Amino acid sequence: MTAHPLWSQAPVPAEVAGAPLAAVHVARWYGNVVAVNDITFGVGAGVTGLLGPNGAGKSTLLHMLAGLLAPSSGQVLVEGRPAGRDPAIYRRIGLSPERDASYGFLTGREFALLSARLARLPAPDAAAHRALEMVDMEAAADRQIGGYSKGMRQRVKLAAALVHDPPILLLDEPFNGMDPRQRLHMMTLLQRMAGEGRVILFSSHILEEVERLAQQVLVMVAGRLAAAGDYRAIRRLMTDRPHTFTLHTSDDRAMAARLVVEEPVLAVQLANGGLDVRAADYGSFTRLVARVSVAAGVSLYELRPTDETLESVFSYLVGQ
Repeated sequence: MTAHPLWSQAPVPAEVAGAPLAAVHVARWYGNVVAVNDITFGVGAGVTGLLGPNGAGKSTLLHMLAGLLAPSSGQVLVEGRPAGRDPAIYRRIGLSPERDASYGFLTGREFALLSARLARLPAPDAAAHRALEMVDMEAAADRQIGGYSKGMRQRVKLAAALVHDPPILLLDEPFNGMDPRQRLHMMTLLQRMAGEGRVILFSSHILEEVERLAQQVLVMVAGRLAAAGDYRAIRRLMTDRPHTFTLHTSDDRAMAARLVVEEPVLAVQLANGGLDVRAADYGSFTRLVARVSVAAGVSLYELRPTDETLESVFSYLVGQ
């Protein structure tokens, strides 16, 4: 099949070569509006979280990765092949969009069965049953989708995305509308599938969900990729923002007196039965703490970063 001209060929950078899912200098614009701007990354097996404020381009990016939307420039690769206009690639991907993509007069079972038949599965009824069981929707499968709650509609969309057993899942705000029990079940399901080697990329505006599920994150801001990787490693690279720590020792005053003269230490404060420390560099400070405690004759009971969170990373990147 001839590639669509918008899925342009470009050299694949070494850092994304071999990734099951990759974007290479991908951009998408609508007239004068740039939705996604020159993004390059690779996603491997496991769970990756896609973060960004509203309008950052997350949904546009997911639809390009699914091969449903052509990049204006660059290319999307699925298992090394261009994603667009290739039915064989579509069979490797399961997409659950943020917007409802089902007819209210269909039952959940009919919707899953329709997806199985569109995928030309040899046993569509069995595949639909299996997918509905996976998302805990078998009990409500014969009710019309129009009568479902938001959380139930989310789960039946996921069943449709899973019905052909794809190795790559793209999920746009999959937890919207779910109650705590449904959310816990969904998290457990995604963790299990990631453990089986699937590639799972999901967007969410709830940082707690991403922090709990994702081993890696992609952070989009104004159509650009602001950061990619382990959010803890990203935080440690932010050298222009002080790192904060809590220390508990056998003699906090003696430890504070020793720390305050060290070069990476910006401030030390006695608080909350311990020490609050601000340091210019994460690595330098964590390496010197043991040496300083030995020199001061002080036992070190606890050293804990207090701002090494996904929320801290996200707020910093969005605020830049």
